[in-house]
Amino acid sequence: MHASDTNGLLVITQLQPISVIFSLPQDQLPQVNAKLRSGVQLVVDAYDRDDTAKIASGKLQTIDNQIDPTTGTYKLKSVFANTDNVLFPNQFVNVHLLVDTKRNLTIVPTAAIQRGPQGTYVYAAGPDNTAKIRIVTIAQTTGDRVGLSAGLNSGDVVVIDGQDKLQDGTKINPSPAGGSNGAGRGGASPPPAQGAPQSGRPSRGQAGGSTK
Repeated sequence: MHASDTNGLLVITQLQPISVIFSLPQDQLPQVNAKLRSGVQLVVDAYDRDDTAKIASGKLQTIDNQIDPTTGTYKLKSVFANTDNVLFPNQFVNVHLLVDTKRNLTIVPTAAIQRGPQGTYVYAAGPDNTAKIRIVTIAQTTGDRVGLSAGLNSGDVVVIDGQDKLQDGTKINPSPAGGSNGAGRGGASPPPAQGAPQSGRPSRGQAGGSTK
């Protein structure tokens, strides 16, 4: 073995702790950076490839100091204790970063949200089974759920299918989500969320152990 050799005798891969590198859109940089600079420890959850089961929880460690101009994204590095060795080098995972928590929001399916000249709105089913346009204010969108800060109350029924056939005051025949009636299909919005994670879209990351 010589000092000029390009390859060593072996590579040691660190698994505990292990780092996960992921990317987020540059529009979310100010919010994440502000939290990190204020000393807040942000939680990072790693989910499986199908984004359905959580594998492990870790902490955000640092942010890259440049934005990729070709994708408009920036890289972040998180660290996981990985005591049970569920994360492996070069494993692909879906990463959820919890940046903030918004409370007392009314949660509705994304399919209920409509946009028009009057702004963002939903069709709500009135007590007389008529569709009523309700102007709403979106506070947070995560996955297939939208958190509303104004415009709906807990227990309101919203239309999630067939809105193109409706106008304000149209008679409908509400049925639970998954029913067979197209324009009348609705769903009761859940009660206000105790805490809705604000994380932007989930990001696909790659685990990698440090090498020596």
